[in-house]
Amino acid sequence: MKIKTFEQLDSLDLDILREIGSIGTGNAATALSQMLGKEVRITLPEVRIMEYNEAIEWIGGAETITAGVLVRLGGQMSGIMLSVQQLEFVNLVLGSMLDKQIGDYTELSEIEASALVEVGNIMISSFITALSGLSGVAVELTVPAFTVDMQGAILAVPMAEYGGQSDYIMTIGGNFICDGKQVSCRLLLSPDLRSLNFLLSKLGAENG
Repeated sequence: MKIKTFEQLDSLDLDILREIGSIGTGNAATALSQMLGKEVRITLPEVRIMEYNEAIEWIGGAETITAGVLVRLGGQMSGIMLSVQQLEFVNLVLGSMLDKQIGDYTELSEIEASALVEVGNIMISSFITALSGLSGVAVELTVPAFTVDMQGAILAVPMAEYGGQSDYIMTIGGNFICDGKQVSCRLLLSPDLRSLNFLLSKLGAENG
């Protein structure tokens, strides 16, 4: 039986999604390590099905200013994937790639913003490549969009596009460990329900 809302996902479905999350974020960490030229590991990623307001609080609160890289999914899977880049993560990237640190997002130059887009896009692409490899689902990615805004405004994008289907969002996230220090990172995957059912069926879940 196909699910009609995210909250109908059962324990088997969630286990499958956690496995995707683990492999996908592991791929993203490897890609980040190659870009930064230093060892990057990731802690055990969390997969949660949460209401939008709960998801916003989970990543640091609605009014927290952050950078976001957003990519839309196409092909056999529709939805959105978002890389939420808080200031600590931004400075890790800029320090490694450009030998630069910032105290505020308003200090970002065009070159520095481009570096963040590149990192976000490669992390998302690495995650989706892992997902496609596991499931056999062909996924196309749009050109990434970049914004600096309050997290509530950034998360309003998937809410506006898919909120009519469910009041819930599927979120995947973990902490990168670089130079012995944990750096918060959030990758948020928000597929539409048709795509989620198709994905689960490809991975052998009964609900799919």
